[in-house]
Amino acid sequence: MRLLLVRHGQTPSNVGNLLDTAVPGPGLTPLGERQAAALPEALADEDIEALYASTLVRTQLTAAPLAAARGLEVLVRDGIRELSAGELEMLPGDTEQGELYMKTVFAWADGDTALRMPGGETGEEALARYDAVVAEAAGSGARTVAMVSHGAAIRMWTAVRADNVDVPFAAAHPLRNTGVVILEGSPSDGWKALSWAGAVVAPSGDSGPAGQSVDDVR
Repeated sequence: MRLLLVRHGQTPSNVGNLLDTAVPGPGLTPLGERQAAALPEALADEDIEALYASTLVRTQLTAAPLAAARGLEVLVRDGIRELSAGELEMLPGDTEQGELYMKTVFAWADGDTALRMPGGETGEEALARYDAVVAEAAGSGARTVAMVSHGAAIRMWTAVRADNVDVPFAAAHPLRNTGVVILEGSPSDGWKALSWAGAVVAPSGDSGPAGQSVDDVR
């Protein structure tokens, strides 16, 4: 299966650099709306057969133009929502406490999945819910699937599940709004990333803390 993981368009919280992970969350800024409107053309070469979005409003708004262009139903699933910030919710991403969010996310990606986000979920819980939606899509028979999800969730899941993406790569490569990570594979055979935001994967507007380089939060 070809899997396209698409980050949502820009939100007011992205502009404010705030950790905004709770459901339903904000809508899109005018720029975010333009980013969403550009997705059908940006993905024109992809034969997308199924389209998913998370339970957060911003992903559904981002997916809507693509769904309309392709005549697809947006399948809303909680499993691909953003990694919960717990007690860090709505903190600025550039504060000491805010920086703890991405450090925890990449600790998960580095194998410490039992670690719990303060007042939030563990890496094990986050991976399990994301894996469940990917497995559903893989079992649907669709050859190419797009999932409109979230920056931290995409980066963490890809670092864990893609054989050719390690933690330093995912940590050092931001995923801007409507950036796309393209993978091929399956839950049983594993995944290989083909491109990351347009760049071929081989061993960067204001997009908020979940999209920034971890070098920025060390």
